[in-house]
Amino acid sequence: MSQSLESDESTPLLKGDVGSDDIAEDLAEYSSRWKSIRIMYFTMFLSSVGFSIVITSIWPYLQKVDDSANASFLGWVVAAYSLGQMVASPIFGWWSNRRPRKEPLVCSILINVAANLLYAYVHLFHSNRKYYMLTSRVLVGFGAGNVAVVRSYVAGATSLKERTSAMANMSACQALGFILGPALQAALSFIGEAGVCFRPIDLQLNMYTTPALLAAFFGVINILCVILILREHSVDDEGRQISAINYTSEERVDLVNEEGSIDQIAVVTSNILFFIILFVFAVFETIATPLSMDMFAWTRKQAVLYNGIILACTGFESILVFLLVKIISVRIGERPVLLGGLIIIFCGFFILLPWGDEYPKIQWSDLQNSSSHQGLPTLRRVSNSSEDPIGCPPEQTWCQFTPAIQLAQYIVSDILIGVGYPACNVMSYILYSKILGPKPQGVYMGWLTASGSGARTLGPVFVSQFYTNLGPRWAFSLICGIMLAAMLLLLCTYRRLIAFSLRYGRMRE
Repeated sequence: MSQSLESDESTPLLKGDVGSDDIAEDLAEYSSRWKSIRIMYFTMFLSSVGFSIVITSIWPYLQKVDDSANASFLGWVVAAYSLGQMVASPIFGWWSNRRPRKEPLVCSILINVAANLLYAYVHLFHSNRKYYMLTSRVLVGFGAGNVAVVRSYVAGATSLKERTSAMANMSACQALGFILGPALQAALSFIGEAGVCFRPIDLQLNMYTTPALLAAFFGVINILCVILILREHSVDDEGRQISAINYTSEERVDLVNEEGSIDQIAVVTSNILFFIILFVFAVFETIATPLSMDMFAWTRKQAVLYNGIILACTGFESILVFLLVKIISVRIGERPVLLGGLIIIFCGFFILLPWGDEYPKIQWSDLQNSSSHQGLPTLRRVSNSSEDPIGCPPEQTWCQFTPAIQLAQYIVSDILIGVGYPACNVMSYILYSKILGPKPQGVYMGWLTASGSGARTLGPVFVSQFYTNLGPRWAFSLICGIMLAAMLLLLCTYRRLIAFSLRYGRMRE
C-alpha cells in the first residue's frame, strides 16, 4: 500500500520513456528532495522559535539586567531582531544564488547560536548591559535572515502544483514556532528569577536565560540536519529535475517572457498590505507584556507566565484558522478572506480602546513626597520592600487620567487578532505567489521579506514611543486608522489582485 502511494506521488517525475533503473533513480531523487524541503520547514520553524521564545520575558529581563532601560528602549530591543533580518536577508539570498545553500544556512545558524549565548551571558558585563542585550537580538535577527534562503530553496525545489501547498506549510511551521516559543517560556518560568548559578562557567540558569540556551541547542541540531540531510534540488514546473532538461538560459527567459508581464501595481499593493499586517502584529506582540503589567498590576513573573500561556493559546488558534482558511479560500477566493482578516484585526484593536471610570493602579506605594529647591512638592522613588513595584509607573503620566483596560477586553482582543492575523498572513503569501506566476520569484520574495522585516522593526518602536508617551488610547486609535487605510487600499485595487494566469487569460481575450 505504501509503495502504491509513493508511486502515485511520484507520477510527475515518471513522465516520458524511462526504464526501471530510471524510475528507481527518480524515486530516490523525489525522496531526497522532500527530505530536504522538510529540513527547510524545520529551519523556518526554529527561526520563529528563536524570535518568540523570549518575547514575553524581554521586558522583565531588560529591567533586571539594567534598571536604566525604559519602555522606549524595549521597542528598540524587540525591533532589533527584524532590523537584523532585514539587513541579512538579501545578503544570504545573494550568497545562496552563487554557492551551495549549506554555506549560508550553516553560517546563519552559527550566528544565531552565538547570539543566544550572548543573551544568556549579558550579566557578565559590568555596565551598559542593555546595549549588549540589544546586540544579541540584532545578531539573532541577522541569523534569521536565512528565511530568504529557505523560501528560495522551497520555491525552486517544488513543481507548480506543489508550490502553493509547500509555501502554506512553511507558514504553518512559522505559526507552530510562534506557539512553541511562548509555551516553552511559560513552562520554564517555574525556574524563577534567581534560578541556579554554575560558577565554573559563570552561567545563570533562570527563567530568562534558559529559553535562549534552549534556542541555541535547537540551532546545533539544525546545523547537523543541514549538513547531514540537505541536498541541492531544483525542478521545473512539471517537477522534473532541471539538470535533466537541456534548456539554454535564453530559452528559459523566452519561456517566461512569452507568458506576459507582472502587474507591478498589484505587487506594490501586496507588499504594502503585507507590511501593515506584520506591523500591527508586531505592535500586538510588543505591547502585551508592558500593557498587562500596567493595567492588571501583574508582577514580572506573572506577566511572563500569563502572556506566555495567552500567546501559546493564540498560536494554537492560528493553526486552526490556517487549516480553515485554506478550505474557505478554495470556495470564495483569497481576496475575500484577506479582507475579512483585516476587518477582524481592526475589531481586535478597537476593543482595546480604554473606556469606563476605573483607572490603572499606580506605583504610589513606592513613592513619597519631597520638596524641590523651589518649594514645590515632587515625587521620588523609595525602596521600602524587596518586592518589585507593580502597576502603572508614575513616569507614564497618562496613567492618571486614562481608564484601565479590563482583562476581558484584553482576552477578547487576543482571540480576534489570533483569528485575523494568520488569515491575512497566509492569504497574502498565497495571493502574492499567484500574482507573480511563472516569473522567477527570488527578487520579488526578497522584497516581501524585506517589507515584513521592516514592519517588525518599526512596529515595536512605534508602539513603545506612542504607548509610553501618550498611552493606549492614542496608540490603538492610530492602529485602527492604519487598518482602515489597509482595507481601503485593498478595495481600491481589488480587481488587480488576481492570479497571473487569470490576468493572462483576460489579456488573450
